[in-house]
Amino acid sequence: MKHLFLIAIIIGVGILSKAQTEYEVSSDGPNKLLKGLISRDMLENDTSFRWFHHNQQGYTPNPATVAVLKAKGPQLQFMVFGGTWCEDTQNLLPKFYLLLDAASITNDQVSVIMVDRHKKAIGHLPEDMHLVSTPTFIILKGGKEIGRVVEYGKNGQWEKEIGDIVTGS
Repeated sequence: MKHLFLIAIIIGVGILSKAQTEYEVSSDGPNKLLKGLISRDMLENDTSFRWFHHNQQGYTPNPATVAVLKAKGPQLQFMVFGGTWCEDTQNLLPKFYLLLDAASITNDQVSVIMVDRHKKAIGHLPEDMHLVSTPTFIILKGGKEIGRVVEYGKNGQWEKEIGDIVTGS
């Protein structure tokens, strides 16, 4: 049953991302906050999110993880929960995109859901996916979750953990 539920979520998120981006914009003092399903372009092209390009500078993706993702990439989907207010998301999400770029993972394989400070988004997806912290990188294969990396991972090696999940290690 959980497998069917995840397939429905992925199909729903995929349809939403192709049809239109569904999100809300608010502010937290001077900071612009996004909540809901967003696109990569929104972060890259909005000057409110200068951290996106800044946090890509000087980063080189782990070659072993890139190789694993290149080999298995067409079979994978990624669901990422983050917060534009969250320093860990601001640091890791730009690097995550560079990792995917290096592995030729396309943007249509990635769904990014931004949450507010209470870990809520439009709808109940964060609750249904048992979101605890941001960012959370969920790796799916065939519509089924095969693993997730929360924040910097269990040992501070989020890239290696993503590669380990993909290889089944």
